[in-house]
Amino acid sequence: MGIVERLNEDMKQAMKDQDKFRLSVIRMLRSAIKNAEIDKRKPLGEDEAVEVLSRELKLRQDSLQDFERGGRADLADNIRKEIAVIREYLPRPLSEEELTELVERAIRDTGASSKADIGKVMAVLMPQVKGRADGRHVQRLVQERLS
Repeated sequence: MGIVERLNEDMKQAMKDQDKFRLSVIRMLRSAIKNAEIDKRKPLGEDEAVEVLSRELKLRQDSLQDFERGGRADLADNIRKEIAVIREYLPRPLSEEELTELVERAIRDTGASSKADIGKVMAVLMPQVKGRADGRHVQRLVQERLS
């Protein structure tokens, strides 16, 4: 079952369970996907839907950091719950070992040897880790390996 179908089924279940919080998060995710479909003027594929959900997750993670820095524990708790719901619909994140292995393979495949080659490595690597690893973390690993 695809992400959109799962969201629809889970939305129905949240309505039955009267889980207002979960229902609101699922509606927000469906809305983000629908807006992306409108922008592209076609239905999204699985990879594109994962990309939209990853973007929503990243927005919440950034907000969480801001709320924690600002001492807003009430809002931070709410955002943590939203993050947990969003993660249910994303592919399993890559472990540090898996990510390191992919980085090293991409460096070997591209023949990269210096920091000037980071762009080549990232171009090969990002499609492989899309939705499964944070781009900043991936870039940091590539930089460490190439320095």
